[in-house]
Amino acid sequence: MFAVYAQEPNAESPLDSLVVGERPEPEVPEGWVRVHVKAASLNMHDLWTLRGVGIKPDQFPMILGCDGAGTLDDGTEVVLHSVINAPGWQGDDTLDPKRTLLTEKHQGTFADQVVVPARNAVPKPAGLTFAEAATMGTAWLTAYRMLFVKSGLRPGQTMLVQGASGGVSTALIALGRAAGLRVWVTGRTEEKRALAESVGAHQTFESGARLPERVDGVFETVGKATWGHTLKSLKPGGVVVVSGSTSGPDPSADLQRVFFLQLRVLGSTMGTRDELADLLAYLDLKGIKPQIGTELPLAEAPAGFAAMAAGETAGKIVFTR
Repeated sequence: MFAVYAQEPNAESPLDSLVVGERPEPEVPEGWVRVHVKAASLNMHDLWTLRGVGIKPDQFPMILGCDGAGTLDDGTEVVLHSVINAPGWQGDDTLDPKRTLLTEKHQGTFADQVVVPARNAVPKPAGLTFAEAATMGTAWLTAYRMLFVKSGLRPGQTMLVQGASGGVSTALIALGRAAGLRVWVTGRTEEKRALAESVGAHQTFESGARLPERVDGVFETVGKATWGHTLKSLKPGGVVVVSGSTSGPDPSADLQRVFFLQLRVLGSTMGTRDELADLLAYLDLKGIKPQIGTELPLAEAPAGFAAMAAGETAGKIVFTR
């Protein structure tokens, strides 16, 4: 079958190990289902996989792609939940110590077919296209959990999103606006700030700019480059929810500010299958559509990878079949 895969880990030049070609069709274990992929979206996780992060060397070649949407053999339209739990796990999917994501142990979605546990195929709302649905499983689910499960923020409060144009950021902006929060966003360029405003930001600022007032919560995916500004932007008792560190994982913790102002620092990773179902229902109720920046045929996936590696994103990058 046609697929886009990582031939081997390449920490120094990850795109050099990206291959567009043929891979064997997957076998379907008992309790799993085959999904015929209609669309799949690109995540930073895919670049990390090319670098060999989070995956053992003997797992290569590995078909890339955590997210996707498609049809079962009987034609049922589904969205994929990419957190694969250990057999028999009970409780929060994200807390399973033996959990994996698609592309870490099991082959991913950038292919004609992918197999997943039956519970990981979630019914797709009719109001979402396959391309829109393919953005849900990582970026939008991560944003939903950060905002509605972790942060504790309430309608009427003010949230700051660090970074204006990535998939998680645009999802946070749209979800926060729909939920009645005042949404502020930082962005490095006028184009990125304009994008944030187009998807719902009430006000945007240059990266690192002094804000008109301190905020109730900050949502972090950038890391080292924005961490100092994040902590300085919070009200006493405020919360920062962290789900990524694309600019580096090792900023100054600024512990004096954390304990003196009684700030809360919370980590958040992906989300549960039930949270994905709730997210899909919420978007259907509100009529919210994800921001797709680029839509390409899967055969042109290298162009999408190059854009992400260069930071040239304006919403999600989606590959279609």
